[in-house]
Amino acid sequence: MGTCLTGILLMNSVCWAKFERASLGDCKVAALSWVFRKASIPWDWLLRVSVVLILKRYGITEGVLAFDESDRARSKSTKRIYKVYKQKHKGSGGYVNGQTIVLLLLVTSSITVPVGFFFYMPDPALKQWDKEDKRLKKSGIAKKDRPIKPERDSAYPTKTEIALGLLKEFKVAHSLIKIKGVLADALYGEKAFMDEAAKESGGSQVISQLRKNQNIEYRGRIRSVESYFNSINKGIDQIIRVRGGKEIKVTVSSARLKVSSHSKKRFVIALKYDGENYYRYLVATDLTWRTQDIIQAYTLRWLIEVFFEDWKLYEGWGREAKQLDEEGSSRGLILSLLFDHCLLLHPEQIARIESKLPAYTVGSLQRKSQMDVLLEFITSLLEFPDPGDKLKELGELIKSMCFN
Repeated sequence: MGTCLTGILLMNSVCWAKFERASLGDCKVAALSWVFRKASIPWDWLLRVSVVLILKRYGITEGVLAFDESDRARSKSTKRIYKVYKQKHKGSGGYVNGQTIVLLLLVTSSITVPVGFFFYMPDPALKQWDKEDKRLKKSGIAKKDRPIKPERDSAYPTKTEIALGLLKEFKVAHSLIKIKGVLADALYGEKAFMDEAAKESGGSQVISQLRKNQNIEYRGRIRSVESYFNSINKGIDQIIRVRGGKEIKVTVSSARLKVSSHSKKRFVIALKYDGENYYRYLVATDLTWRTQDIIQAYTLRWLIEVFFEDWKLYEGWGREAKQLDEEGSSRGLILSLLFDHCLLLHPEQIARIESKLPAYTVGSLQRKSQMDVLLEFITSLLEFPDPGDKLKELGELIKSMCFN
């Protein structure tokens, strides 16, 4: 395990061939692959136990749970890469084959820790039905003459079902951690998810977003949330504090309103950061919280974006998918997340965080660790009776590893 994590540190990839080259042939591809596939390693417990270790080391007893998903484009030939499907590519506007991972993160006053994941894929039968239904509808075929919508296959749960499953698993695994709130983007801003998440988290505040055209009821009249906040309840400027103590300027307005699609009253907030032109609309389940408390909690969502940026660039998973099938993808992802945990337990990172200073970025900490490895290599080289001869021997070994 230590070899694989060191390999991710040095090569920024989960690839046995690269690990073999980095070890100068000391670790063979076949051996690493066998351990990954066949050894009796409790993979399902590794991430859970690692989370326990981190929480104990930092003395964490409470935090906010946040859901988000990440799409990763993969190669065109993806027959054995787990749950790959056709995705819209944001950069080009075209389509690519890719994987989607729903991640659960615990955000605390000091650190952000990935604590769970699940691979999402739309139900192929439902997707095909939807495509055909749209084609027939466009052709003028009446609904009664079109095929009936098939039942969803349980092997392809929705993102909200996945999120609730991850929440339940966290509660079972870390029952002593107090969940102060649950954060999710607009995809999860539906009645069923928010009510169930509040229930599963022990009555915690659940914060999501509404679309600007969603309806609310005010004084017996139904109007869009955008119309209400732009014409009736206009925002005022405030200063809020984000994690780390930085103060930022926002424009805020709020009200306890009945959300039509939720069939109940929610705490609805219009929020605009300094420099933005349009509001985003937050929705929360617990009506007893203050407006500022909800906004402060929601700012923690930006820390998730920081995690995703670091994870994709530096922690192996984002660059390549060398491991095949379900166990390959799941175990490769576990290794990548364990590497993130390792960096949280780096002595200099611990010292930084416990001194209430901003944490080192993953990139800077990784580069420092790479230099530490190089210095350790040089130190061990100088301990040989004839370092020059040993260096020549290693040079020949490196040449044979690179060109064979």
